[in-house]
Amino acid sequence: MRGVVFDGKQAQVVADLEIRDPGPGEVLVAIGAAGLCHSDLSVIDGTIPFPPPVVLGHEGAGVVEAVGAGVAHVAPGDHVALSTLANCGACADCDRGRPTMCRKAIGMPKQPFSRGGKPLYQFASNSAFAERTIVKAVQAVKIPGDIPLTSAALIGCGVLTGVGAVLNRARVDRGESVVVIGTGGIGLNVLQGARIAGATTIVAVDANPAKEAVARQFGATHFIDASQVADAPAAVREILPTGADHAFECVGSVKLIRQAIDLLDRHGQAVLLGVPGFKEEASFLVSSLYLDKTIMGCRYGSSRPQRDIALYAELYRQGKLLLDELVTETYPVEDFAKAVDDAHHGRVARGVLTF
Repeated sequence: MRGVVFDGKQAQVVADLEIRDPGPGEVLVAIGAAGLCHSDLSVIDGTIPFPPPVVLGHEGAGVVEAVGAGVAHVAPGDHVALSTLANCGACADCDRGRPTMCRKAIGMPKQPFSRGGKPLYQFASNSAFAERTIVKAVQAVKIPGDIPLTSAALIGCGVLTGVGAVLNRARVDRGESVVVIGTGGIGLNVLQGARIAGATTIVAVDANPAKEAVARQFGATHFIDASQVADAPAAVREILPTGADHAFECVGSVKLIRQAIDLLDRHGQAVLLGVPGFKEEASFLVSSLYLDKTIMGCRYGSSRPQRDIALYAELYRQGKLLLDELVTETYPVEDFAKAVDDAHHGRVARGVLTF
């Protein structure tokens, strides 16, 4: 079968992948579509260290082909969106409703794939850049069959991360102000999360002026073109003179992390969603935090996928959550290199690979 494999030096599309049968508590899914996320690119460029060879992809949707013993919530033929959380469901963090913190779901990659008799790792417990993949039952969330798989695929990472950061982690409230730095796939979902939450002033900041229209479509009330102003934080301050209730950094730049912190009002929260280099350090004025300001990390939107994916699917069906509009371009998996190039150059909000 076809898939995208990173061997430690380059990523390429191959046609000779093999996958084992699902075991107890596992689900075999035929992938219909998978979003290309910057986390996949970060494996390729080394920002996210991951052992090769690995089958990439982690934002997918498809149709269940087979289930292992003990799986009852999905059956062959069901449409599912996939999460990356292979959480155990039994530890203290899972029991507290914090599956993103499950220690058994982090840093233990499995090898359900093989190629030429040699095992390959699975990225993010998911590997959606393959015609078929195996996930734990908890990762497969049943969705209505009328949602296009090209749109449903994006729920499993970009939507969970961006919207979840707003609703679950920051808990943005009605009437509050939000600044979003970076309006790529994650940033757009932060924008629509803020809109859904009822924020009244939502400022998007990006160095690409071509992103203004889509940023406003997703919820931005203001847009600052950082390529055209000498001081983007000062431009934000013209809109929010006392600062923002919430600032989300969605780029992964330590300079922009500092800006997010400096833009906060009293009792404000800076939420870090972008991924800087693995060993990069950011700085801030300690004294600036004593007005009850907070710097918050956020993994995967602090989500509970079985609950949140179903919720976001329903919000989409009600017209409250935008999914189709996130998909700028679809590519057959054979055009993976073109999809990567378009993502690197900011030509797409989200590119989606199809099988």
